[in-house]
Amino acid sequence: MDFSKSLGKCGFCRKTFGKTEMPKHLAECEKGRAGGSKKRFFQLFVEGRRSPEYWMALAVPASCTLRDLDDYLRKAWLECCGHLSSFEINGKKFQSDDETAGEFGEKTIDVALSKVLSPGLTFFHEYDFGSTTELKLKVISDGAGIEGAAKPVLLARNLPPEISCESCGKKAASVCTACVYRGKGWCCKECAPKHKCGYEMALPVVNSPRAGICGYTGKPR
Repeated sequence: MDFSKSLGKCGFCRKTFGKTEMPKHLAECEKGRAGGSKKRFFQLFVEGRRSPEYWMALAVPASCTLRDLDDYLRKAWLECCGHLSSFEINGKKFQSDDETAGEFGEKTIDVALSKVLSPGLTFFHEYDFGSTTELKLKVISDGAGIEGAAKPVLLARNLPPEISCESCGKKAASVCTACVYRGKGWCCKECAPKHKCGYEMALPVVNSPRAGICGYTGKPR
């Protein structure tokens, strides 16, 4: 599948654009530029490192910390069981757990984005060091942002991928947590109870790169 053609909706004008078109549109969107703040912001483009069909664009105040960004990513895409997470930036690791960070010589994520990010930089995020979900983030721009925003703001997000039931071709409603690692186990409502691994292994299909992993249901805990 050509994931560059994955569609998403602008959070300002509500128009739909392709994945590769969206950053350019956000820079030119008149509704997005109206009432802009003079505060320094980073515009980030985030995607699943192994599942690039899932993506979003964020405006994040430069005064925010990596922990603020981590919190946002957890709520939007990742959180299931309170797992640890980390960022890798320019070859350095920033760990969510302060004690673990000190033990292994890694830095904590309580550092301002202005200290570690710059335009054009690509960096990475990992959530859950067992059943890991990996994200790739790129700093698209560095400039003015959204008036009054003190935390990350969603600018655009992919529309849910069209995933078919592997048995009958209807729209998938659940995925098997045992089969998903092999790219299988997607089932519609009718076929899910008949799946070989048992219905108890099923998780709902959600618009997230963590779909089918661990206990992720798409609902904040």
